[in-house]
Amino acid sequence: MDHKVLAEHAERQVNVLGEEAKERRRQVNYLRDGLTSYIHDHPDYDLVKLRASGSTAKHTAIRRHRGEGSDADVAAYVRTNDLDVAEAGLLEWLCERCIGVYGKTKVADDFVISDHAVGITLRHSGLKIDVAPVLYTGEPDDKGYLITRQGDRVLTSVTQHLQFIRLRKEKAGPGYRELIRLLKAWIRESKRQDPDLRCKSFLIELIVAHLWDNGWNGEMLQVEDYPRAFEQVLAYIVRTGLTSPIVFDDFYDSADVAASTDPIQVWDPVNPTNNVARSYADHHRIRLVDRAAASLDEISWAATAPGAGAVNEAWRTLFGPSFAGA
Repeated sequence: MDHKVLAEHAERQVNVLGEEAKERRRQVNYLRDGLTSYIHDHPDYDLVKLRASGSTAKHTAIRRHRGEGSDADVAAYVRTNDLDVAEAGLLEWLCERCIGVYGKTKVADDFVISDHAVGITLRHSGLKIDVAPVLYTGEPDDKGYLITRQGDRVLTSVTQHLQFIRLRKEKAGPGYRELIRLLKAWIRESKRQDPDLRCKSFLIELIVAHLWDNGWNGEMLQVEDYPRAFEQVLAYIVRTGLTSPIVFDDFYDSADVAASTDPIQVWDPVNPTNNVARSYADHHRIRLVDRAAASLDEISWAATAPGAGAVNEAWRTLFGPSFAGA
């Protein structure tokens, strides 16, 4: 297996198609324009701005299968001064505003409130948009507070998250984000085989960032050699058991990170109090490490397998039956 084969697989089966990306942008723009107009006509509500966020904005999104997570993420920055609503009810408030945008063109089931976002399903296209309310406090770099359904505040910054990945991509080249997309495709296939497996895409992005910053086993992350980079990422997960904390110092002093007993500790690069894996129990960690170990064994076996057919079959355990191979 070589770099070219995995790059071709990414282009054929993983990367978002041009028309699909165009439709995502069109739907997000429709929502943005609709909310802006709706708020303008109802001045008792104060919407400051909407910012594209998440994997689509970072160009690490993968081609979505129907029934999977969101296609696009939007941060809705709102002021609390003019909102006669408790923070714990902010998601319900935003959901009502989104329903107001689409009117009678959608049904109630098309709007679902999760822990920190309003999910909007577009039945005709199958697309889904997640809109997360962010309390705007006037700080620079789009800093604000995500509000959970329980009313908890979580500091975030769309601008700094985008800058975080952009700086590494500029140094590493386009292979950096392509590697992330391939790893997300591996996780998707892993979850198909094991529905109880947990691994959010942001966690994968931060593991790759950590390995790019620090290397692994005395070697830089080989973003121009996808098979080798895959081996490095999986080996890191297996050998550390994901028990070593991952901390970044782009936007805060690493000493600001508080002590934690969470089984997996991977800290949000813009918020030293937010462990992005805080909801993972130890059995989630073990399950993910075991999956990485099994995949690493397949890669190792493929390196000495007799014939292209055997090599391709080994890599299909990572990417699924759509992987055509060499």
